[in-house]
Amino acid sequence: MRISFIGAGAWGTALALSACRHPAGHEVTLLARDPSQAAAMQRQRENARYLPGCPLPDRLVIDVIPPSALAASARPDDLIVIATPMAGLRGALSALASCPAPVAWLCKGFELPVSAPHGLLGHEIRAAVAPSLRCGVLSGPSFAQEVAQGQPTALVAASDLVEVREALVAAFHAPTLRVYANDDVVGVEVGGAVKNVLAIATGLCDGLALGLNARAALITRGLAEMTRLGLALGARADTFMGLSGLGDLVLTATGDLSRNRKVGQLLAQGLSLPQAVESLGHVAEGVYSARTVVQRARLLGVQMPISEAVVGLLDGHLRPDQAVAALMGRGPATEQLA
Repeated sequence: MRISFIGAGAWGTALALSACRHPAGHEVTLLARDPSQAAAMQRQRENARYLPGCPLPDRLVIDVIPPSALAASARPDDLIVIATPMAGLRGALSALASCPAPVAWLCKGFELPVSAPHGLLGHEIRAAVAPSLRCGVLSGPSFAQEVAQGQPTALVAASDLVEVREALVAAFHAPTLRVYANDDVVGVEVGGAVKNVLAIATGLCDGLALGLNARAALITRGLAEMTRLGLALGARADTFMGLSGLGDLVLTATGDLSRNRKVGQLLAQGLSLPQAVESLGHVAEGVYSARTVVQRARLLGVQMPISEAVVGLLDGHLRPDQAVAALMGRGPATEQLA
């Protein structure tokens, strides 16, 4: 299979490395947006900016072909993977609108409002700009560094089309990377979007040294928030107990490699949001999607108090201690997952 990755960040590079190791011997191309970055990667055989210390095999082709040209040369049995941040998904899908090959995206989150009164998930963007494109999403609990190093990982390939799910499984299912198929695209995308916001809250909890009890409570009640929003958008409840829901939430909320968790920790230490983001050197999608998550929830009448507290913190309306007090000061309620 010919597999092309649009975007040479950490996650796109890591998955390209995994595809290169696949027993099927895929032809893999990694497309960078910046010609100087592509030249440096070709010369050094390393993505020194986003994934240092992980050698790029000689068989990995690095190029700067624009998505529109990629779409023109694609075959129906190819696979194109969009590995841009959420902000780049609309442009990439628009350029690939006539592509005969299946397309999948890796980014997680809600887009900032563009043509709708609220931010859109990936499948909603696709419906707006490339309705005839055969699409899916690859998600789940995964740190780029561990995937690049070939450590055991499990992902979920979601699409409403069987052939797209099968293409993703054929492309990536391998001895160190298990890929499970799922037809609940909405649930998989909501899980990937909301877990980043909840990871900021958990990082705040850990940064304030509130204890393991508080962390467990945040993760569990965060899962309830995620599920409520997903059901309101048409997802299935069982999806949130799987890899793209509970699995990704636990990893992102507790793992030391989590950028979103790190943002919460830095805010707890007294850094401003710009200082926290600048110190990361990478995109923390939760920072950009928190407001759109809460906005969508409000429009649907879904209560998401943890996410609301994160937005108050990010917008500077709440100090870390006030965010905690706002959550702990809520009135009693019955425990319901959804």
